[in-house]
Amino acid sequence: MRTRIAGATRATFRSLHVPNFRKFFFGQLVSQVGNWLTLIAQTLLVLHLTNKSGLAVGVLSACQFAPVLVLGAWAGLVADRSDKRKLLVIVQFIAMAQSFALAALAFSGHPPVWSIDLVAVVGGCTVAFDNPARRAFVVEMVSDDDVSNAVSLNSALMTSARIIGPAFAGLLVILAGYGWCFTLDALSYIAVIVAFLKMNPAELRLPPVTERARRQVRAGLQYVRTVPDLWIPLLMMAVVGTLSFNFQVVLSLFVEKTFHGGTGMFTLLFSTTAVGSLMGALSTARRKTIEARDVIVASAAFGIAMCVLAASPDLGIAFPLGIALGWTSISFMTASTAIVNLRSAPEMRGRVLALQAIVFLGSTPIGGPLLGIICDEYGARAGLVVGGVAALGAALFGTLVVRRHARRVAALPPELHAADATAQASYAR
Repeated sequence: MRTRIAGATRATFRSLHVPNFRKFFFGQLVSQVGNWLTLIAQTLLVLHLTNKSGLAVGVLSACQFAPVLVLGAWAGLVADRSDKRKLLVIVQFIAMAQSFALAALAFSGHPPVWSIDLVAVVGGCTVAFDNPARRAFVVEMVSDDDVSNAVSLNSALMTSARIIGPAFAGLLVILAGYGWCFTLDALSYIAVIVAFLKMNPAELRLPPVTERARRQVRAGLQYVRTVPDLWIPLLMMAVVGTLSFNFQVVLSLFVEKTFHGGTGMFTLLFSTTAVGSLMGALSTARRKTIEARDVIVASAAFGIAMCVLAASPDLGIAFPLGIALGWTSISFMTASTAIVNLRSAPEMRGRVLALQAIVFLGSTPIGGPLLGIICDEYGARAGLVVGGVAALGAALFGTLVVRRHARRVAALPPELHAADATAQASYAR
């Protein structure tokens, strides 16, 4: 029994045996906790300054992620053209400066909301470049067999940060004020910068650097269109990212307006969903293969969890349901990210991951204000139901398209069927 448990543990955490990935993992863990300090403190500060305006929180969310929509495709191309480790170090320094700027605003007393939104735009620019470079860099640190495991562990560390960060942010806001949340976030970037600088570049699996040429962003889009295992999850992600993954907007209003809870209750519910996310990420860490079917099932489960949470009669019921919400949401996110990493050609990976960031994070400027208005007009339960129905609709779309593609492939002549199978195998490699 003990041997079986030890074997399962080694399989779950096998990527941590790679020195570069281990440094990346623990550096990111510290930095991501700091990121959540800023994300939660920004939301709570805007709620405080605007007397709990759902629209104001939605606008803040749009400012944080609009740069991903505008710059995402180009940022992915920059990642393909660059040494990702060096690019990420530069981005961390800029993000550190942004957090110090937010701290200065918070310590000033009563900053105008527009100034917080403006600095949030700068933070969004760092996310636009960090997201594709960081997620493509994960693949460069481990072998092909460990890509799915590394992606799952990366998701696990993000969700571990979501457990610690929001609860710590709520405590800090109550005891010390908003400014200290932003200050500690700024200092947390030191850990990830040191981790990047201490890596051994000789042990990285560097892909071919994309040379400068015309229409390279368009080439990335055309490439995605040729691979069903890429464009089907990406279209699903566009729907789910727009209407379902706006937790900062919907959960904050769900706690404060529906149940009249305070800062502590919001951050506690957020941390509870993160516990579920951590459990979901670790449960998928042992997988070595990911199929479109896994993305579809996770999307359907996510939609059901959101609808059930919307019906919860009180916060006592909402907390265990938050675990289910976190589990299903990270299962969808992990499956979507893993299949994109595994099916993308190395020289296209940065652009494909940037496209995923555009449809996931870049859709927030649309979904954030929209859900804020829905929650203001019809209540936060309506916002949760909209997200749940969207995830269920994405699952239905994925099911229908995958079945149609399977029938189309089955109808091909034997020689073309074999060619298609060979092509799919090459994508997996």
